[in-house]
Amino acid sequence: MAPRASWKGYIKLSLVSCPVKMYPATSASERITFNQLHKDTHNRINMKPVDPELGLVERSDLVKGYEYEDKQYIIIDESDLDAVRIESNHTMNIEAFVDEDEVDVIYQDAPYYLAPDGAMAEETFAVLREAMRQSGKLAIARLVLTNRERVITIGARENGMFVTVLRNPSEVRGTAEYFGNIPEVKPDQEMLDLAEKLIEQKVKEFNPKDYEDRYEVALMQMIREKLKGHKPIIAAAPERGNVINLMDALKASLGQAKPAAPSKAKAEPAAPSKAKAEPAEKPAAKKPTLKEAVAASKAAAAKPAAKKKA
Repeated sequence: MAPRASWKGYIKLSLVSCPVKMYPATSASERITFNQLHKDTHNRINMKPVDPELGLVERSDLVKGYEYEDKQYIIIDESDLDAVRIESNHTMNIEAFVDEDEVDVIYQDAPYYLAPDGAMAEETFAVLREAMRQSGKLAIARLVLTNRERVITIGARENGMFVTVLRNPSEVRGTAEYFGNIPEVKPDQEMLDLAEKLIEQKVKEFNPKDYEDRYEVALMQMIREKLKGHKPIIAAAPERGNVINLMDALKASLGQAKPAAPSKAKAEPAAPSKAKAEPAEKPAAKKPTLKEAVAASKAAAAKPAAKKKA
C-alpha cells in the first residue's frame, strides 16, 4: 500500500512553485503499548465522553470551545476555523535561507519527507532540491498543521526533501533556571587530559542500529515468557561502584576502556583460512512480532502431548 500524505500543497520560491506532498518521517507503530483492561473480565475499557450533568454523551454532540475565563467558553465550529485562511494553509512560501548549522537542535520538533506531487512537478522540485544541496542551505518557510501555523526548515535529502517543524520560541525554556546555580569551575588540566584520552578511545562512527532500545527488548522478552506460561526472570539492578576520587576514577577508566569497535561497513576483511571453507552463515532470522508469537504459542498449546514410552 502506498504511503498516505499527511499534507498536500505547494512549495514556492518567489515566482517559482510546484505541487508537493508531505509524509511523516517517523512512526511509533513498532513500540510496545498496553491497553487498559478490567482486572476481572480482562475486557478492554472504552473511554467514552461523559457530561457532568447529562452523563454519557455521543461524540457527535461534542463541539470545540475556547476557555476565555474560568469555566467560560466560546464555541468554535468548523466554519470558524475554515474562515481563518492564510497563505501557509496550502503553500510553503520560502521566506529565507540559512546555513544548516544555524538552526539550534532544541528548536527541531517533528520530521517529514517532502516529494513532488505528480510528474509535472519533478523538474521544478529537482532544481530547488539541488540548489539547496549545492549551496548547503536550509529554506525557512511557514506551514499550517493541525490548526497552527508552524515555522519549518526544508533541505535536500537523497532524491527528495526533508522538512523539520520547528518549535515556537515560547515553547523553549531558557537555561538560566537550570544552569544558573552551577558554579564556574576551572578543571585540573591533568584530569582534562585524562578525560580527553578516554573520549578518544570511545570515538566511532554513529550508527543508530548500534543503540537498540534495551528496555523494549527486555519488555518483549518478558511478554513472550508470560505467553509461554513462564514466570518472568527479574534482572538484578547493577551494583553501584565504590566512591573514589575523580582522578583515580579517570585513571582506572582509561585502563579499562576498550577502543570503540570499527563500523561493520569499514571493517577489514578477515584473512583467508587454510582449512576447508565453511558454508556462509545464514542471515539471522527476523524476530517474530508479538502477534506472531501469540499465534505460535496458541499453535503449540493446541498440539496433543507426546505419549511417553513404556
